[in-house]
Amino acid sequence: QVQLVESGGGLVQPGGSLRLSCAASGIIFSINTMGWYRQAPGKQRELVATVSSGDRTNYTDSVKGRFTISRDNAKNTWNLQMNSLKLEDTAVYYCNAKIKSRRWSPVVDYWAQGTQVTVSS
Repeated sequence: QVQLVESGGGLVQPGGSLRLSCAASGIIFSINTMGWYRQAPGKQRELVATVSSGDRTNYTDSVKGRFTISRDNAKNTWNLQMNSLKLEDTAVYYCNAKIKSRRWSPVVDYWAQGTQVTVSS
């Protein structure tokens, strides 16, 4: 089994910063894409940022230049550095990974439990 555990959410003022972290554990052969998604009240879950196994990053337009995703393959961890936070960044943030447990296993989507990020003055 694979488990994702995330941490780092909280309350921050507009313009502030937060860093989210996610760690994958269990039977892991390889992790393809690591990513972060978020869901605000009354809205659908949306992609925030992803990083591929080749370190190619992708960001939703609203966070470009403010958020940075990074990964540590040796530790099976990845982070989301969020700077210049805005009120509209308030949401529950979920880390996600596409993981092969064994060489012959299919790629499976795994999700963490979610962490609340609240931007408020």
